[in-house]
Amino acid sequence: MTSTICKKEILMDILVRLPAKTLMRFLCACKAWSDLISSPDFVSTNLNTNITKRRNMHLLCLHHPDFKRVVDLEDPYVKQALQWSFFHYETFEQGLGLSHPSGSTEHYGTYGSSNGLVCISNPDEVLNSRSPIIIWNPSIKKFKTLPSTTNNKFRYMSLQFGFHPGVNDYKVVRMMRINKDAFAVEVYSLSTNSWKMIEEIPPWLNCNFKYLEGTFINGVAYRILEKGFMYSLMSFDSGSEEFEEFILPESVISSHNLHIYPFEEKPCLIFHWYISDEEGFDRGEFFVFQDKRWKRMHPFYYPSRCYHTIGVSIDNEVVMESRDYCNGVADLFLVNYETREVRETGIKLAITRIGYNDHFHVFTYAESLVLPN
Repeated sequence: MTSTICKKEILMDILVRLPAKTLMRFLCACKAWSDLISSPDFVSTNLNTNITKRRNMHLLCLHHPDFKRVVDLEDPYVKQALQWSFFHYETFEQGLGLSHPSGSTEHYGTYGSSNGLVCISNPDEVLNSRSPIIIWNPSIKKFKTLPSTTNNKFRYMSLQFGFHPGVNDYKVVRMMRINKDAFAVEVYSLSTNSWKMIEEIPPWLNCNFKYLEGTFINGVAYRILEKGFMYSLMSFDSGSEEFEEFILPESVISSHNLHIYPFEEKPCLIFHWYISDEEGFDRGEFFVFQDKRWKRMHPFYYPSRCYHTIGVSIDNEVVMESRDYCNGVADLFLVNYETREVRETGIKLAITRIGYNDHFHVFTYAESLVLPN
């Protein structure tokens, strides 16, 4: 009996280290292996191993095929081909290209990555309340199209997705607006496969908020609000369905070059406004929100050649880009917040434009066997 238990533990210790693609093949090896790999304990252990040991981790990036933007002098508005791909988290080697799971040839946008699941829909520039939403695990090629709702009159919409550990459920949050007086919030629950309209919207939410500046951490959606010359942080807990508002630090005097990202599972602000006091480096103010207060960290210094922050990695490296307008791409860098060390990835991101603003898309992705249902 003891020998059998030891063999099972050894087998599990070996299997949890393997990529999802290999594990899916092993489902057909024998019933014992299939039962083990399909068990909730194994799925959870495999995911935790990947995240804590940084195994089978990737950067999910939007780029042009062959990293080149098509230039047509006779047609400057030629439609650009775009591609989502995995890049190895440490070596940055290009891996699997991700076509739309439904077989559609249309470009799609990604709105969150959590425990091996990603949320996709129409790109930001055409996203609206009628856009189909899909939760997808590209590691195991399984996806789920979310049910539609009757709230299809809203023109402008933001979309956020992630796991809520407090209720052990995956949530999608839609914030929709027609004008400043018509605002709505809906929450989708994967466990019930249903949408719920939030009935009580605080009156202070009738203001501008940065649609493309938000983050989703442990089931809470965060957005930056702008009320004249006052700036605040909105939080919405998708489990308790409660809203809260917190004034931003006094040194934040503009929403321009103001970004919010997850940092050690807490919201952080990076604000590029003030002149650097060190030659060869630019400077960003850095704040972390914890215990419902803003904690001012030491400034973030980065080489002047890096142009724009995109996010913060799970290893607390600031994800940055440097634009190459001649070729219509942006070079991706990782800058260590503490040491200022710069890692060049060799990845060339696509530059997408919404209005007058350039946008870039990078997510951290951990392989898993989590099913999107």
